[in-house]
Amino acid sequence: MKFSLVLAAALCALSSAFAPISRPSSSTVLSATLRGEVDSIGNNIAVKELLRDVEQKQLLSKVAASGLLSKASKAGIKLSSLEPFLELAASNPDILVLVEASGPELLPLLPTIVDVAPAALPLLAGAVGIPSAAFPVLGLGLLASAYGAVAFIPDDSVLNVALQTTIVGASLVGAIAAFAGGAILGQLIKK
Repeated sequence: MKFSLVLAAALCALSSAFAPISRPSSSTVLSATLRGEVDSIGNNIAVKELLRDVEQKQLLSKVAASGLLSKASKAGIKLSSLEPFLELAASNPDILVLVEASGPELLPLLPTIVDVAPAALPLLAGAVGIPSAAFPVLGLGLLASAYGAVAFIPDDSVLNVALQTTIVGASLVGAIAAFAGGAILGQLIKK
């Protein structure tokens, strides 16, 4: 008798794992996240403060002074070259849903991006001048460095394993960024 009760309880616990769970829609989550964070007109306070910060740091003036836009234009990057990306977004409505759903999570990152942007402008201006074929070469070099770290750094101590992990992690992130950057830059420059 007791074994049958234990078996029945176990089966009930297992079957509850397959029961559907109601989750709030993204618009419910978005409205709950933004509730209390809007002014009397309905403007999002975080976005308003971000725009004020951009204005105080004169970010657009720094973009103009860095020559990023003129270098991009010389490299063949134009607003019309963004059309394939917009068409891709239009043909895949799931992309727009993901962007909308990630809005509340990405909003706190924007002030950090604004803080880092002035220092990154010279790097971006220099990267625009690099041929898009160089980025995959960089990605392959970073993958080779990850392999080299695993192959040549011995696994005899915790410090060496931590060093391997750090090098491999940074190399993989850099390689993914290099491959993606090269592909995006190649698409933007393609006429």
